[in-house]
Amino acid sequence: MIGIVVDIVSWVLILTGSAFAIIGGVGMIRLPDFYTRMHGAGITDTLGAGLILAGLAVQAGFTLATVKLLLILVFLLYTSPTSSYALANSAYTGGLQPWLGKKEDGSSKSS
Repeated sequence: MIGIVVDIVSWVLILTGSAFAIIGGVGMIRLPDFYTRMHGAGITDTLGAGLILAGLAVQAGFTLATVKLLLILVFLLYTSPTSSYALANSAYTGGLQPWLGKKEDGSSKSS
């Protein structure tokens, strides 16, 4: 009985993480500029991969593999937001202006 619960919980986590990863991929295509794409990729990368790793850890049980998966998760939770921030900061420092939408006359506000 407990094995079924573990399987259900792990598959829910893995499928939810996969859905977030797919949504992030679609966001990389559909979002309008660099900064919104960075936001979409950074959030879904951390959340999607984190949920997948948590699901794999639940499936693995109390083993050495679970310890390794949790260490990967901690590393991912530190590095992914930091790298997203560093990339966006360097783009802003380099002069890339954010896209602010369209004015009423049809011209772009960021020009």
